[in-house]
Amino acid sequence: MQLICQHVTKSYETRGAQVEALSDVSFTVRQYEFVCIVGPSGCGKTTLLKIIAGLLPSTSGQITIGDHPGSAGPRPAMVFQEHGLFPWMTLLDNVAFGLKMQGIDRATRNDRARDWLERFGLAGFARHYPHELSVGMRQRAGIARAFLIDPEILLMDEPFGSLDAQTRLILQDELIKVWLASHKSVVYITHDVDEAIRLGDRVLVMTGRPGRIRADLPSPIERSARSNYAQHSAETDLKWQIWKMLEDEARASLRQAA
Repeated sequence: MQLICQHVTKSYETRGAQVEALSDVSFTVRQYEFVCIVGPSGCGKTTLLKIIAGLLPSTSGQITIGDHPGSAGPRPAMVFQEHGLFPWMTLLDNVAFGLKMQGIDRATRNDRARDWLERFGLAGFARHYPHELSVGMRQRAGIARAFLIDPEILLMDEPFGSLDAQTRLILQDELIKVWLASHKSVVYITHDVDEAIRLGDRVLVMTGRPGRIRADLPSPIERSARSNYAQHSAETDLKWQIWKMLEDEARASLRQAA
């Protein structure tokens, strides 16, 4: 399903003054496309994702999902950096929770949840509680829960940001395989340029305060090569192109703070 973000602006009132978080943000995510948004802290990436998810209203502009503008469209599923699992529920019940909210009977939702736990290598931990699992396992469960409710669009806010480098690479690989099989449209927020290039069909570079889309760059990596850890020269070139944009932003921020 296609997602269109048109001229989205978001302002907050703080201590009697208007603070603009986003300014005239526009982009399109086509059906079955994986789009990564990379940018420095404070540029409004998470705010944008929450507006798309319907968790925050925009000050102006419009989000269109499929043929439905605004809140009339189907709701995307969202995965946060923190897994968001309920500590009093088993892993099985956590993953099945979205189906429970849809009124699906217990036997059906548990069968479907077990299937997704198996896909993410968690079948042996269905009766465990979140505190009994590693951070990476909890994060996998959060992603499985999002895929289980079968959303047309999946929004992911730095889901691997708190993981070590080795675990992050493994989970990136798992995510690519599940996404290729599921045909979802994905908007993925990250600080990690390498991750954005590896996962995304396109990389949107977001900078500024208020945040704006500075560049929309196609990935040089074919989908079939996403699970290959070897870097290609075109990938390295794109990486340094993005880093240069982010470096300019960081230096400008430092000059303002001085």
